[in-house]
Amino acid sequence: MQDSKKHLKSTHNPSNYGADSIQVLEGLEAVRKRPAMYIGDIGFKGLHHLVYEVVDNSIDEALAGYCKNIEVWINEDNSITVRDDGRGIPVEMHKKENRSALEVVMTVLHAGGKFDKNTYKVSGGLHGVGVSCVNALSEHLKVEVERDGYYHIQEYSRGVPQYAVKKLHESKRRGTTVTFKPDDQIFITLQYNYDTLAARMRELAYLNKGISITLTDLRETDEKGNAIVDIFYSEGGLIEFVQYLDSTRTAITQSFHVEKERDMVAVEVAFQYNNTFNENIHSYVNNINTIEGGTHVAGFRRAITRVFKAYGDKNKLFDKVKVPITGDDFREGLTALISVKVPEPQFEGQTKTKLGNNEVIGIVDTLVSEALTNFLEENPKEAKTIIDKVIIAATARQAARKARELVQKKNILGISGLPGKLAACSNRDPERCELFLVEGDSAGGTAKQGRNPGFQAILPLRGKILNVEKAMDYKVYENEEIKNIFQALGVFHNENKELNTDKLRYHKVVIMCDADIDGSHIVTLILTFFFRQMKELIEQGYIYIAAPPLYLVKKAKTNNIAGPKPNAKKPCAA
Repeated sequence: MQDSKKHLKSTHNPSNYGADSIQVLEGLEAVRKRPAMYIGDIGFKGLHHLVYEVVDNSIDEALAGYCKNIEVWINEDNSITVRDDGRGIPVEMHKKENRSALEVVMTVLHAGGKFDKNTYKVSGGLHGVGVSCVNALSEHLKVEVERDGYYHIQEYSRGVPQYAVKKLHESKRRGTTVTFKPDDQIFITLQYNYDTLAARMRELAYLNKGISITLTDLRETDEKGNAIVDIFYSEGGLIEFVQYLDSTRTAITQSFHVEKERDMVAVEVAFQYNNTFNENIHSYVNNINTIEGGTHVAGFRRAITRVFKAYGDKNKLFDKVKVPITGDDFREGLTALISVKVPEPQFEGQTKTKLGNNEVIGIVDTLVSEALTNFLEENPKEAKTIIDKVIIAATARQAARKARELVQKKNILGISGLPGKLAACSNRDPERCELFLVEGDSAGGTAKQGRNPGFQAILPLRGKILNVEKAMDYKVYENEEIKNIFQALGVFHNENKELNTDKLRYHKVVIMCDADIDGSHIVTLILTFFFRQMKELIEQGYIYIAAPPLYLVKKAKTNNIAGPKPNAKKPCAA
């Protein structure tokens, strides 16, 4: 296989576009040539996606009823080992390919047992490219299969088999073990993060109750010299998952749960309301985390809105409400989990972030509506609590709209609408301008002395700003410090809570606080504000955190800020 970092030199005129210009990539070359197409990227996300692809194969065995235990190791050299007690990948000769079925699965794209619904009725893998992609993007991969009373092994280097499948000795256990080391010629990072993998293994344990998943980190040891080990196992499934997600919040209702099947689509939903004001929905299709949602989420939201609206109207709970009720109001403070098992899911892309099956909308809507209607009738106290929260949400939304309009009016005034404490810069090019959010007037005064007034602006914030995670929207817009940030940046929200950044004054917003406990708390509060109210700025890379200490050096009449260089400012990850 050709090295992915080597490029062939063209010997013909680039303008001569003919048959010789058309390249055919064979085997796994396409994966090594365009890895991001298959795993998302070649950084942190893609590196961990390799583990998920291998584990998902074991989960598919569990869904089929043949696997109860899955073990994952992060080895000392940052290689990964995944072992299950499933049936084991078939090793007999493949008639069409004239080689072991194991080798076919590991080296041929679009090869596997996911196309035949007699083998896997429900599967996260659909295209037969998952484990072969892992093989292609690994410096070294070893697969061990124990089935039919024997132990088999085969090794690969960057997707190329090093020898034919070997049948070595008898074995009483069954299952598949895959050990792989990501290729440093492909990935820009090779260090696995334990917490990231643990979060995914925990998800899988909740989504597949009764399955034990063990994660071991051999790179570190505890005080007794033992490896770091976590065992993830759940008997309650999504009910326990919801309670885990809401463990830091105060629940105001009991958990709702429904698990039914219709037209070969299995639907499981669990949710509860808490005392916060944010919607927190997690969705899964065949155990794959659909972070962009899809038709199953649309069906769930439609059911929630219609059933609660019908219940409130039937019991005349909305009669005295003077503001319109919208779908968003029914989901404030809602933590929900939606898991569907679909025989033929249609995803957007190999990384499967959004479900597109239209028939799933109606199935989820119907099953959730039926169960939720019965739940509300049987639990009138819970229903009243939820409807009261919906009314508060609608009233607060109306107040927030008025507060937003007030902020917007001040923004469109231009320079006269700027907060009084802002020390603006003279430059008007947003790409060159920087805004420093500093802790208090004293720090603001110091920062003003050390700044370059041409392109650096300073906005002092009084103490700790409002915790927007626990506050209603209208309280957020009424907060003086937050209004100052909106006005200084020149942005505002429209009626749909979409951020208008057309008049953004600064393309670099630097949070600069003291290097102590209070400073860290203030940084967290400001980041929470940006994440909840101006997430677009984080996603576009405009939010930075200054790396302390920063201090002023004076020489004659020249002021210079010493300390970390400009590139020491760390962009905030979304």
